[in-house]
Amino acid sequence: MNTPSYPIGLFGVPWTQSEKKQWLSLQTIKRSYHDEVLSVLDTLKSTTHISQYASLNYTDNQYPLFVIQNKVPDTSKPYVLITGGVHGYETSGVHGALRFAQTTMQKYSSEFNFIIAPCISPWGYETINRWNPEAIDPNRSFYDNSPAPESAHIMAFINSLNVDLIAHIDLHETTDTDNTEFRPALAAREGTINKNWNIPDGFYLVADSTKPEKNFQTNIIKQVQTVTHIAPSDENNQLIGVPQEQFGVINYDARKLGLCMGFSNAPYVTTTEVYPDSPLANSEQCILAQVAAINGALDYILK
Repeated sequence: MNTPSYPIGLFGVPWTQSEKKQWLSLQTIKRSYHDEVLSVLDTLKSTTHISQYASLNYTDNQYPLFVIQNKVPDTSKPYVLITGGVHGYETSGVHGALRFAQTTMQKYSSEFNFIIAPCISPWGYETINRWNPEAIDPNRSFYDNSPAPESAHIMAFINSLNVDLIAHIDLHETTDTDNTEFRPALAAREGTINKNWNIPDGFYLVADSTKPEKNFQTNIIKQVQTVTHIAPSDENNQLIGVPQEQFGVINYDARKLGLCMGFSNAPYVTTTEVYPDSPLANSEQCILAQVAAINGALDYILK
Protein backbone atom coordinates (compact mmCIF):
# COMPACT_ATOMS: atom_id res chain seq x y z
CA MET A 1 0.00 0.00 0.00
CA ASN A 2 1.40 3.43 -0.95
CA THR A 3 0.71 6.56 1.08
CA PRO A 4 1.07 9.60 -1.24
CA SER A 5 0.74 12.37 1.33
CA TYR A 6 1.50 13.47 4.88
CA PRO A 7 0.02 16.41 6.83
CA ILE A 8 3.34 18.28 6.82
CA GLY A 9 5.12 19.58 3.74
CA LEU A 10 4.48 19.28 0.03
CA PHE A 11 4.29 15.91 -1.69
CA GLY A 12 7.60 15.02 -3.32
CA VAL A 13 9.49 17.94 -1.75
CA PRO A 14 12.05 17.20 1.03
CA TRP A 15 11.52 18.98 4.32
CA THR A 16 13.43 22.11 5.25
CA GLN A 17 13.96 23.32 8.80
CA SER A 18 10.54 24.96 8.60
CA GLU A 19 8.74 21.62 8.14
CA LYS A 20 10.88 19.99 10.82
CA LYS A 21 9.91 22.72 13.28
CA GLN A 22 6.26 22.26 12.33
CA TRP A 23 6.59 18.52 12.97
CA LEU A 24 8.26 19.15 16.33
CA SER A 25 5.49 21.55 17.39
CA LEU A 26 2.97 18.70 17.08
CA GLN A 27 4.84 16.34 19.42
CA THR A 28 3.60 16.01 23.00
CA ILE A 29 4.75 14.25 26.16
CA LYS A 30 2.72 11.06 26.62
CA ARG A 31 4.61 9.23 29.38
CA SER A 32 7.36 9.86 31.90
CA TYR A 33 10.99 8.82 31.50
CA HIS A 34 11.53 9.68 35.17
CA ASP A 35 8.60 7.65 36.49
CA GLU A 36 8.92 4.63 34.21
CA VAL A 37 12.67 4.32 33.62
CA LEU A 38 14.75 6.27 36.13
CA SER A 39 12.63 4.98 39.01
CA VAL A 40 13.55 1.42 38.02
CA LEU A 41 17.24 2.33 37.97
CA ASP A 42 16.90 3.46 41.58
CA THR A 43 15.82 -0.05 42.57
CA LEU A 44 18.98 -1.53 41.00
CA LYS A 45 21.54 0.53 42.89
CA SER A 46 22.12 -2.09 45.57
CA THR A 47 22.98 -4.89 43.12
CA THR A 48 24.50 -3.07 40.12
CA HIS A 49 26.61 -0.03 39.35
CA ILE A 50 24.57 2.82 37.83
CA SER A 51 26.42 5.70 36.18
CA GLN A 52 25.47 8.68 34.07
CA TYR A 53 27.33 8.82 30.76
CA ALA A 54 25.79 11.97 29.25
CA SER A 55 22.67 14.11 29.16
CA LEU A 56 20.35 15.46 26.48
CA ASN A 57 18.97 18.97 26.64
CA TYR A 58 15.82 19.35 24.56
CA THR A 59 13.39 22.28 24.83
CA ASP A 60 12.53 22.61 28.52
CA ASN A 61 13.57 19.09 29.41
CA GLN A 62 16.91 17.66 30.42
CA TYR A 63 17.37 13.93 30.06
CA PRO A 64 20.20 12.27 32.00
CA LEU A 65 21.47 9.11 30.26
CA PHE A 66 22.52 6.11 32.33
CA VAL A 67 24.16 2.72 31.98
CA ILE A 68 23.92 -0.31 34.23
CA GLN A 69 27.09 -2.30 34.88
CA ASN A 70 28.30 -5.07 37.16
CA LYS A 71 28.69 -4.01 40.75
CA VAL A 72 32.30 -5.23 40.66
CA PRO A 73 33.55 -5.74 37.08
CA ASP A 74 36.07 -8.49 36.36
CA THR A 75 38.24 -7.34 33.48
CA SER A 76 39.26 -10.91 32.76
CA LYS A 77 35.69 -11.65 31.64
CA PRO A 78 34.18 -10.69 28.25
CA TYR A 79 32.06 -7.57 27.87
CA VAL A 80 28.47 -7.57 26.58
CA LEU A 81 26.61 -4.45 25.47
CA ILE A 82 22.80 -4.39 25.69
CA THR A 83 20.98 -1.37 24.27
CA GLY A 84 17.31 -0.43 24.43
CA GLY A 85 15.23 2.54 23.44
CA VAL A 86 17.35 3.59 20.47
CA HIS A 87 13.90 4.11 19.02
CA GLY A 88 12.21 5.53 22.08
CA TYR A 89 8.71 4.47 21.09
CA GLU A 90 9.66 0.77 21.11
CA THR A 91 8.58 0.11 24.67
CA SER A 92 9.65 -3.48 25.29
CA GLY A 93 13.21 -2.66 24.21
CA VAL A 94 13.50 -0.27 27.14
CA HIS A 95 11.72 -2.45 29.65
CA GLY A 96 13.31 -5.65 28.38
CA ALA A 97 16.74 -4.21 29.14
CA LEU A 98 15.57 -3.12 32.58
CA ARG A 99 13.88 -6.46 33.28
CA PHE A 100 17.05 -8.35 32.37
CA ALA A 101 18.97 -6.18 34.86
CA GLN A 102 16.32 -6.86 37.49
CA THR A 103 16.18 -10.61 36.99
CA THR A 104 18.80 -12.66 35.17
CA MET A 105 21.74 -10.27 34.99
CA GLN A 106 23.05 -11.55 38.31
CA LYS A 107 22.94 -15.14 37.03
CA TYR A 108 25.37 -14.25 34.24
CA SER A 109 27.50 -11.67 36.07
CA SER A 110 30.11 -14.24 37.05
CA GLU A 111 30.73 -14.91 33.34
CA PHE A 112 30.28 -11.49 31.70
CA ASN A 113 30.76 -7.80 32.31
CA PHE A 114 27.57 -6.02 31.28
CA ILE A 115 27.06 -2.54 29.89
CA ILE A 116 23.32 -1.92 29.65
CA ALA A 117 21.98 1.32 28.17
CA PRO A 118 18.23 0.83 28.68
CA CYS A 119 16.90 4.05 27.10
CA ILE A 120 19.18 5.75 24.61
CA SER A 121 16.42 8.07 23.33
CA PRO A 122 14.40 9.29 26.33
CA TRP A 123 12.71 12.14 24.46
CA GLY A 124 11.53 9.56 21.94
CA TYR A 125 10.36 7.42 24.85
CA GLU A 126 8.28 10.23 26.35
CA THR A 127 6.76 11.41 23.06
CA ILE A 128 6.50 7.87 21.59
CA ASN A 129 8.67 8.75 18.62
CA ARG A 130 11.12 7.06 16.27
CA TRP A 131 13.03 10.30 15.67
CA ASN A 132 14.65 12.84 17.96
CA PRO A 133 13.47 16.49 18.06
CA GLU A 134 15.58 17.30 14.99
CA ALA A 135 13.62 14.70 12.97
CA ILE A 136 16.73 12.48 12.92
CA ASP A 137 16.52 8.69 13.31
CA PRO A 138 19.14 7.66 15.90
CA ASN A 139 19.16 4.11 14.52
CA ARG A 140 20.43 5.36 11.18
CA SER A 141 23.04 7.59 12.80
CA PHE A 142 25.67 5.31 14.36
CA TYR A 143 28.74 6.60 12.54
CA ASP A 144 31.54 9.13 13.06
CA ASN A 145 30.36 12.71 13.59
CA SER A 146 26.82 11.49 14.10
CA PRO A 147 24.12 14.17 13.79
CA ALA A 148 22.10 12.44 16.54
CA PRO A 149 23.41 13.15 20.06
CA GLU A 150 21.65 10.00 21.30
CA SER A 151 23.87 7.91 19.04
CA ALA A 152 27.00 10.00 19.52
CA HIS A 153 26.83 9.88 23.33
CA ILE A 154 26.61 6.10 23.68
CA MET A 155 29.31 5.52 21.07
CA ALA A 156 31.63 7.96 22.84
CA PHE A 157 31.00 6.28 26.17
CA ILE A 158 31.66 2.77 24.86
CA ASN A 159 34.83 3.96 23.13
CA SER A 160 35.99 5.62 26.34
CA LEU A 161 35.89 2.28 28.17
CA ASN A 162 38.50 0.86 25.77
CA VAL A 163 37.18 -2.69 26.09
CA ASP A 164 36.56 -5.39 23.51
CA LEU A 165 32.89 -6.34 23.28
CA ILE A 166 32.10 -9.98 22.63
CA ALA A 167 28.42 -9.27 21.96
CA HIS A 168 25.95 -6.48 21.35
CA ILE A 169 22.22 -7.14 21.64
CA ASP A 170 20.05 -4.21 20.50
CA LEU A 171 16.41 -4.43 21.57
CA HIS A 172 13.70 -3.16 19.20
CA GLU A 173 10.06 -3.53 18.16
CA THR A 174 8.20 -3.47 14.85
CA THR A 175 4.79 -1.86 15.34
CA ASP A 176 1.68 -1.04 13.33
CA THR A 177 2.62 2.64 13.67
CA ASP A 178 5.61 1.94 11.43
CA ASN A 179 3.08 1.93 8.57
CA THR A 180 0.54 4.41 9.89
CA GLU A 181 2.97 7.13 11.03
CA PHE A 182 6.71 6.58 10.84
CA ARG A 183 7.20 5.37 7.27
CA PRO A 184 4.82 8.02 5.86
CA ALA A 185 6.68 10.66 7.89
CA LEU A 186 10.01 9.43 6.56
CA ALA A 187 8.79 9.59 2.96
CA ALA A 188 7.47 13.11 3.55
CA ARG A 189 10.76 14.23 5.13
CA GLU A 190 12.75 12.82 2.21
CA GLY A 191 10.33 13.90 -0.51
CA THR A 192 9.81 10.33 -1.71
CA ILE A 193 6.84 8.00 -2.18
CA ASN A 194 6.06 5.82 0.80
CA LYS A 195 5.69 2.10 0.32
CA ASN A 196 4.37 0.37 3.40
CA TRP A 197 5.66 -3.08 4.22
CA ASN A 198 3.96 -6.11 5.67
CA ILE A 199 4.25 -6.04 9.46
CA PRO A 200 5.38 -9.53 10.57
CA ASP A 201 3.12 -11.05 13.20
CA GLY A 202 5.63 -12.17 15.79
CA PHE A 203 9.21 -11.95 16.95
CA TYR A 204 12.13 -11.88 14.52
CA LEU A 205 15.82 -10.97 14.44
CA VAL A 206 17.94 -8.77 12.22
CA ALA A 207 21.49 -10.10 11.91
CA ASP A 208 24.48 -8.24 10.50
CA SER A 209 25.12 -9.48 6.96
CA THR A 210 28.88 -8.98 7.42
CA LYS A 211 28.94 -11.36 10.42
CA PRO A 212 25.61 -13.19 10.54
CA GLU A 213 26.65 -15.98 12.97
CA LYS A 214 23.77 -18.22 11.96
CA ASN A 215 23.92 -20.60 14.94
CA PHE A 216 24.00 -17.67 17.36
CA GLN A 217 20.79 -16.29 15.85
CA THR A 218 19.22 -19.76 15.86
CA ASN A 219 19.83 -20.17 19.57
CA ILE A 220 18.14 -16.85 20.30
CA ILE A 221 15.10 -17.81 18.25
CA LYS A 222 14.83 -21.15 20.09
CA GLN A 223 14.92 -19.39 23.46
CA VAL A 224 12.34 -16.79 22.46
CA GLN A 225 9.99 -19.52 21.22
CA THR A 226 9.52 -20.57 24.85
CA VAL A 227 7.93 -17.17 25.50
CA THR A 228 6.18 -16.01 22.34
CA HIS A 229 5.65 -16.90 18.70
CA ILE A 230 8.14 -16.30 15.89
CA ALA A 231 7.01 -14.34 12.84
CA PRO A 232 6.38 -16.44 9.73
CA SER A 233 7.72 -15.11 6.44
CA ASP A 234 5.33 -13.74 3.81
CA GLU A 235 4.44 -15.33 0.47
CA ASN A 236 7.80 -14.16 -0.90
CA ASN A 237 9.77 -15.72 1.98
CA GLN A 238 10.47 -12.22 3.26
CA LEU A 239 10.13 -10.21 6.45
CA ILE A 240 9.63 -6.42 6.04
CA GLY A 241 10.60 -6.78 2.39
CA VAL A 242 13.92 -8.54 3.10
CA PRO A 243 14.64 -12.19 2.26
CA GLN A 244 14.48 -14.51 5.25
CA GLU A 245 17.89 -16.11 5.83
CA GLN A 246 16.53 -18.68 8.25
CA PHE A 247 13.38 -19.04 10.31
CA GLY A 248 12.76 -15.70 12.02
CA VAL A 249 15.99 -14.04 10.83
CA ILE A 250 16.83 -11.47 8.15
CA ASN A 251 20.18 -9.77 7.47
CA TYR A 252 21.09 -6.09 7.12
CA ASP A 253 24.47 -4.46 6.48
CA ALA A 254 24.41 -2.82 9.89
CA ARG A 255 27.40 -0.51 9.65
CA LYS A 256 26.54 0.71 6.16
CA LEU A 257 23.03 1.61 7.36
CA GLY A 258 24.25 3.31 10.54
CA LEU A 259 22.44 0.83 12.79
CA CYS A 260 23.21 0.64 16.50
CA MET A 261 24.25 -3.02 16.34
CA GLY A 262 26.88 -2.14 13.72
CA PHE A 263 29.01 0.46 15.48
CA SER A 264 31.27 -1.90 17.44
CA ASN A 265 33.57 -4.74 16.44
CA ALA A 266 31.73 -7.29 18.59
CA PRO A 267 31.68 -10.68 16.81
CA TYR A 268 28.18 -11.55 18.03
CA VAL A 269 25.52 -8.95 17.26
CA THR A 270 21.78 -8.98 16.72
CA THR A 271 18.77 -6.68 16.69
CA THR A 272 15.57 -8.03 18.19
CA GLU A 273 12.17 -7.14 16.76
CA VAL A 274 9.10 -7.78 18.90
CA TYR A 275 5.56 -7.20 17.61
CA PRO A 276 3.51 -5.68 20.45
CA ASP A 277 0.38 -5.22 18.30
CA SER A 278 -0.09 -8.94 17.71
CA PRO A 279 -3.38 -10.42 18.91
CA LEU A 280 -1.29 -13.38 20.06
CA ALA A 281 0.92 -11.43 22.50
CA ASN A 282 0.69 -8.91 25.31
CA SER A 283 3.07 -6.30 26.69
CA GLU A 284 4.44 -8.63 29.37
CA GLN A 285 5.21 -11.32 26.79
CA CYS A 286 7.03 -8.74 24.70
CA ILE A 287 9.24 -7.79 27.64
CA LEU A 288 9.90 -11.44 28.45
CA ALA A 289 10.75 -12.10 24.80
CA GLN A 290 13.46 -9.44 24.99
CA VAL A 291 14.88 -11.04 28.14
CA ALA A 292 14.74 -14.48 26.51
CA ALA A 293 16.64 -13.11 23.51
CA ILE A 294 19.43 -11.84 25.76
CA ASN A 295 19.54 -15.13 27.65
CA GLY A 296 19.68 -17.10 24.40
CA ALA A 297 22.58 -14.98 23.16
CA LEU A 298 24.53 -15.40 26.39
CA ASP A 299 23.89 -19.14 26.61
CA TYR A 300 25.22 -19.62 23.09
CA ILE A 301 28.42 -17.70 23.87
CA LEU A 302 28.93 -19.70 27.05
CA LYS A 303 28.69 -22.96 25.07
